Amino acid sequence: MKLIQAGNRKIGPGQPCFIAAEIGINHNGDMALAKSMIDAAAEAGADSVKFQNYKTEDFLSDQTLTYTYRSQGKEITESQFDMFKRCELTALQLQELRLHCEAKGVVFFSTPTGKDGIEDLVKAGAPLLKNGSDYLTHLPLIRSMAKSSLPTILSTGMAYPQEIADAVEAFEEAGGTELLLLHCTSSYPTPADQVNLRKIATLRQQFGYPVGFSDHSWGTVAAVGAVVLGACFVEKHFTLSKDLPGPDHEFSSDPKEFQELVTQIREVESNLGTDEIGPTEGEKINRQGFRLSCVAIRDLPKGHVVTEDDIAFRRPGTGMPPKDAALLIGRRMQAAMPMGSVFVKE
Repeated sequence: MKLIQAGNRKIGPGQPCFIAAEIGINHNGDMALAKSMIDAAAEAGADSVKFQNYKTEDFLSDQTLTYTYRSQGKEITESQFDMFKRCELTALQLQELRLHCEAKGVVFFSTPTGKDGIEDLVKAGAPLLKNGSDYLTHLPLIRSMAKSSLPTILSTGMAYPQEIADAVEAFEEAGGTELLLLHCTSSYPTPADQVNLRKIATLRQQFGYPVGFSDHSWGTVAAVGAVVLGACFVEKHFTLSKDLPGPDHEFSSDPKEFQELVTQIREVESNLGTDEIGPTEGEKINRQGFRLSCVAIRDLPKGHVVTEDDIAFRRPGTGMPPKDAALLIGRRMQAAMPMGSVFVKE
């Protein structure tokens, strides 16, 4: 399975999980806030920070459409057009953010909604592109992403298998080679019983590409579980405070929670270890002390013929193992053996 390259990092099986802080539109159109979020994400241990560089007109023309969300403890309903318009990023702002990410040691990438947006990211020096779940069926955009030669992430929220297959085929036919699929549930926030982490293995088996997880659930459990199930990439919405105004802050991770997420993922990666069956280095040391040997349950005189009743199984495991006890039965003692002595192979 081919790894993809994101800056100085490789993403895929056998690599540490690539952890992305999804700022998205949580900057609320404020560049100072966006930079503060980059700083906080880097401090929390993120490998990457992701933005969205859309043009609202690319996906919204009906300005009467509204969106209802919870923010600052209240239910808010507002114009989708206005909500997205205030968070647009210009080409110059993308370059500025990419440079700030570079200075902080994190990878910058973003989600464009058109060819112009892809070109803006290429010019800004983004090493990676992401196609959002809402754009999975926008095959012309996916083809343009492939033609950019940048590694591309396809998020699969709301999708049926054939829609994913169509998107993958479009990417491949346009010459794309570095692809990562993201399991995603496009509900904000996602209830635990709709996270469906088992889809990670299904995506990997059906399409043969590395698979990650875009997490919209509360807390850190789902993301850590995704890593256990083989996700090589985890994306989590990020904010400086859940109390900031806007549609995504309430279910986003704040710096403390995100740092806990990073710590838990790194710890579970360490726990996953190898899939090769065999004792660890520590177990090799303990084998002799913890395992059992065949020992004499009583004093056995020279010339005695060993019976099953003469044998017990005791620590340490320096002698014949219990599985070889049958080899002792019927043997004549060549020398006396005190009670508790370990039988050893001749």
